[in-house]
Amino acid sequence: MALQFLPVFMALVVAGTFAGLLLGVAALLGQRTRQKTIAKTETYETGVRSLDRARKRISIKFYLVALVFVVLDVEVAFLYPWAVNYREVTATGSLVPLWDMVAFLGLLALAYAYLWRKGIFDWGRRRAPLPGQGDRK
Repeated sequence: MALQFLPVFMALVVAGTFAGLLLGVAALLGQRTRQKTIAKTETYETGVRSLDRARKRISIKFYLVALVFVVLDVEVAFLYPWAVNYREVTATGSLVPLWDMVAFLGLLALAYAYLWRKGIFDWGRRRAPLPGQGDRK
């Protein structure tokens, strides 16, 4: 059994050795400068001076939406292999795989509804509550 994994192990050793060798050569022969100049800390893009600051504050909403997209996209990617193999899985007449997928889709819908309720998908600015309304839940 272990003999089957020998080519994989050898490929990993060769790749690791090659990466270490390249990093070592770069550390030994690479240019080193000790002074930080303005030109080194300035943002550079295709030779054109930037119009805006490189380190500006970005709303956390962008990251939240991207993260939710990736998570939901990966979860939906589980649907494809299930759909392709559905006939083979249910050939015995059992509906358990169907109910498993219904439960999975239900959890996915529940997560989506929760995120929607929390305002993750709301790109506009939220209005402040009127005086006296407070935070109703």
